[in-house]
Amino acid sequence: MPGERLKVEVEGRALELSNLDKVLYPEAGFTKGEVIDYYTRIAPVLLPHLTDRALTRIRFPNGVTGGSFFEKNAPAATPGWVRTETLPAPGSSKGRETIDYVVADDLPTLVWLANLAALELHTPQWKVGEHPDMMVVDLDPGAPAALKQCCQVALLMRDRLALDGVESYPKTSGKKGMQLCCPIRGTQSSDDVSAYAKRIAQELEKAHPRLIVSKMAKNLRPGKVFIDWSQNNAAKTTVAPYSLRAQSVPSVSTPLTWDEVEAGAAGKRPSTKPYTATEVLKRVAKQGDLLAPLLDGGPELPAR
Repeated sequence: MPGERLKVEVEGRALELSNLDKVLYPEAGFTKGEVIDYYTRIAPVLLPHLTDRALTRIRFPNGVTGGSFFEKNAPAATPGWVRTETLPAPGSSKGRETIDYVVADDLPTLVWLANLAALELHTPQWKVGEHPDMMVVDLDPGAPAALKQCCQVALLMRDRLALDGVESYPKTSGKKGMQLCCPIRGTQSSDDVSAYAKRIAQELEKAHPRLIVSKMAKNLRPGKVFIDWSQNNAAKTTVAPYSLRAQSVPSVSTPLTWDEVEAGAAGKRPSTKPYTATEVLKRVAKQGDLLAPLLDGGPELPAR
């Protein structure tokens, strides 16, 4: 029943869940209870990608059609066992000098966040107190360009990065675009990582001007794929792999194989469609974590 509260214990932590029958995805009839179930079941592959990272959440207390808000600061009544890290907040829209970030290192924290209707989980490219250990390139299509064109650009980017010894791993954004995630050594500043990503984006734009744009101006994007190199700015975050997205259906930011990307680029099959929570659980059961190599580190990016 709506309003009913359920006391549970998760790995020794006491939690009180509420409104489990509340529908958060009206078009799909997907409830908060199902959101909590998804995050519980996906936790073994999701948590390693959240560990030690300051977490930004997007909460939808009244579902994906009922408004939302970004949350960086730990909310009031955060349980004492939830890990928080106080970090500088340069450029805070609320004028804060610091923010008490939540860090989701364990299943109880993940369930607690899901119960708060924190549907979307976004992380920076760095771990607390460290330099970036990942470079992310966001591929954003400008209509009529779509995921097919994103796949084509992803292949070009993969091959160019490989020349520098940089491995890349694709995932859908869960919306209309894609991201390439690249493990790096963690010895360079976010400015250095951004500069490298920008240089490669400009190089590819020059080679493929009808397909790629590297400038942020939106009037330049129609029919092209914007390579957003700025995702590597220290103040920016990217949706975490396996995070839900606020779409009409419970879509997920889904790791892909390069075979799927190649098929998508050729238009052979809709392999880069937004996958749903149910589909992603099946994929993980069959394939494991396709992004596990991100956790093993990578090379230092070459200087110009």
